[in-house]
Amino acid sequence: MSDRLNIPVLLGSVRRGRQSPKVARWLHRRLMTEGIESELLDLEELALPIMDERIRMRDDVPPGAKRLSEAIAAADGLLIVSPEYNNGYPGVLKNALDYLLPELKRKPVGIVTVSAGGFGGISCLAQLRLVLLAMGAAPIPASLPVSRVGQSFSDEGPTDDDFAGRADRFLAELRWWTEAAVRQREAA
Repeated sequence: MSDRLNIPVLLGSVRRGRQSPKVARWLHRRLMTEGIESELLDLEELALPIMDERIRMRDDVPPGAKRLSEAIAAADGLLIVSPEYNNGYPGVLKNALDYLLPELKRKPVGIVTVSAGGFGGISCLAQLRLVLLAMGAAPIPASLPVSRVGQSFSDEGPTDDDFAGRADRFLAELRWWTEAAVRQREAA
């Protein structure tokens, strides 16, 4: 197994006034503090056009899609931070995932859901798990919902002391599943 795991963070929203970047940036820093190689992949920066054909079937791959594909292909696992909008995940995140397929095969994926209300995005979590399973990815059983993100997160990080402990347990699970997948790929 290589010395450092590579787990990028995919920020799944482009909405104005979005709160999920605070959570994504904090988790990204936390991964790097744990010695994990990580890149923050922000869909707003990637500016993906509506997917009309998978990457492998195009010779005119949009630059953001190429960057996303290469980052996920090189990764050992993935951490998705997604807000819940209208009891689901954002369309831009589905669009981004639709560009991918072989890049996600057998990759462990941790899902962090963010909501302005009190349930932390559990509907979003359930839907994302189904889509990722259908794509051949391996969403981990652990989850990390963030409820009332406006009150529970500042630009510096969580305002709730318990959140850091929950995040550490979640990231430990993501690390475990990712290390297991890496060992299995190396043995194959």
